[in-house]
Amino acid sequence: MKSNFIKYIMVAASILMLTGLTVPSPSFAQTKEKRLVAPVWKGEVSQWEGFDKIDFKFDNRDAYVVAPKTPAPGNPWVWRARFPGFHAESDLILLARGFHIAHLNTNGLLGSPRAMESWDKFYQYLTNHGLAKKCVLEGVSRGGLFVYQFASRWPARVACIYCDTPVGDISSWPGGKGKGRGHVPTWQTCLTEYGLTEETAKNFKRNPIDILAPIAKNQIPILHIVSMNDVIVPPSENTFVLAERYRKLGGNIDIIKVEKGTENSGGHHFSHPEPVRAADFMERFGTTSPKSKDYFEIRGSLNNCRDKFENQKTGRVVFLGGSITTMKGWRELVCDYLQQKFPDTKFDFIDAGISSTGSVPGSFRLLRDVLAKGNVDLLFEEAAVNDLHNSRKPIEMIRGMEGIVRQARIQNPNIDIVMMHFVDPKHVADYRRGRTPQVIQQHEQVAAHYAIPSLNLAREITERMDSGQFDWKNDFRNCHPSPFGHTVYASSIRRLLNEAWDVPRTSKNQPVPHSLPEPINRYSYDQGKMVSLNNAKDLSGFKIDDSCDPRANNLGGGVRTGFHNVPMLVGTNPGDQFSLDFKGRAVGLFLAAGPDAGSIEYSIDKSEFKPLNLFTRWSGGLHIPWVYVLDSELPTGPHQLVIRIAPTKDPRSKGHACRIVNLLVNE
Repeated sequence: MKSNFIKYIMVAASILMLTGLTVPSPSFAQTKEKRLVAPVWKGEVSQWEGFDKIDFKFDNRDAYVVAPKTPAPGNPWVWRARFPGFHAESDLILLARGFHIAHLNTNGLLGSPRAMESWDKFYQYLTNHGLAKKCVLEGVSRGGLFVYQFASRWPARVACIYCDTPVGDISSWPGGKGKGRGHVPTWQTCLTEYGLTEETAKNFKRNPIDILAPIAKNQIPILHIVSMNDVIVPPSENTFVLAERYRKLGGNIDIIKVEKGTENSGGHHFSHPEPVRAADFMERFGTTSPKSKDYFEIRGSLNNCRDKFENQKTGRVVFLGGSITTMKGWRELVCDYLQQKFPDTKFDFIDAGISSTGSVPGSFRLLRDVLAKGNVDLLFEEAAVNDLHNSRKPIEMIRGMEGIVRQARIQNPNIDIVMMHFVDPKHVADYRRGRTPQVIQQHEQVAAHYAIPSLNLAREITERMDSGQFDWKNDFRNCHPSPFGHTVYASSIRRLLNEAWDVPRTSKNQPVPHSLPEPINRYSYDQGKMVSLNNAKDLSGFKIDDSCDPRANNLGGGVRTGFHNVPMLVGTNPGDQFSLDFKGRAVGLFLAAGPDAGSIEYSIDKSEFKPLNLFTRWSGGLHIPWVYVLDSELPTGPHQLVIRIAPTKDPRSKGHACRIVNLLVNE
């Protein structure tokens, strides 16, 4: 158990180092109520596994709070009822995810009314000082008595319950009236605390197994872990009875079964087999959301990748998107999480993000940047920010996103996909006006059509800000999030995965190919690809520069990774021309459009030449990757494209350059 404990300490520490969450938050007194804060507790500060532990007296009892480096939105927290140092691996994981851990020493009271008086006061104290109104209750062994007494009295205060070998019936323990050993001194204390005698205890109806109705009525999720050879608190007299009754009341309870605990503990102790699962459960339900329903839609299934990770112990996970995808933060946190959840799996994590690109470029580069690397098990896709800023029309948003989905599933019908919508100030403004952003509407249409789970982070961030949990300027900072913002994204992705993977699986499960319905739009870029620059012919003025650096012209402007010192088809003077023979429904250009981007004229199949200004609103300071689809509704078959540089140009441009990184065709 010690080695696993150290392992999860190291994992928690690595997450904190990765996200850079080392700067203390403002004190609670300096901020608005509910604002993202680290509540100030008066007491003696020490360190517990790298976190601040504040010890203080409360109601003449010892108490403490362990604070995260940076609290999660809404200040979620776990209340440990008893034996707070036992199986603390999950607590460490939750601290790294921004949860507080609290404890009040009412050890000898066994969940009695006297204990509940102190618990009520402690709850009021913690929530009045900034912690969430709903807590996660965590009870070990006799701690189950405290947890269920509290939850039964005040179910509206409880987000979920996690218990480790809990007592559910005092006649079993400490009474020892059934299969268990019991404990005579504690039994006498129990009778005294509850005002019972040996005779009246036979009809005691305030056991956890007896007081489940209000807990079930409030739909509080429960997770227990038990040892099957436990003779101290036998599960057959405690957890299994509680679970049967809770389910009959309509409640949701899951049980992790450990086949054999250590003999010298009567089977009551064991190394925790799934601390990540326990932490996931508490995070999933303990996260303080401004609304009752989470911000994702679970459609279809993500079980194919899960079965691959669990049974074959290998997995390829790809992240496709723009600059928010490729920057360090949420992506690394998700990779770390998957490696924690499937510790024996050898993962191949691929960052396929390219700054400034959205779904249309993604559909044409998917083959080269993703599918050419082999079958992908899990694909995370995001384009809501760049499809907006790149001024894509609604039909292009559909064609680009649908092109990505269809290509991926044509190559590998078993691939699981998660679609995400990151936040942007314009999305925030739309939601505050009561409307869904157009780009999210289009992407959601694709997600629904193909039964793909989706996560609406744009709406989540908006509603969390509006509820006062944090703000844009000080906490989230930008559509390229602060380290705190990345932790919010990662937390939401974990919750989605946890719900999608809620039902246990076995090694006998076989992959189920995803269905491929008829396309939403028959001109979607589902056969999009990049064709070699060598296919260009009849070059007049244009030439292939095998290692083109757009910055070499001394005109300034930044450049994206992958768009300098690579082959480009370059023309710089009016009249420069080339042609391309191709087969397909669409043709386009992938450019580096910088400060000297000019204008072109193009003709398809000897049609009249059409003008196109290559200078974008960002070109003045950036050789921006940009896709122009010149025609997307061509009849299937052979075609010829002719490109020539026009004599006119945008007045903001410093030249007539056309730098083509890739020629694009949708067959």
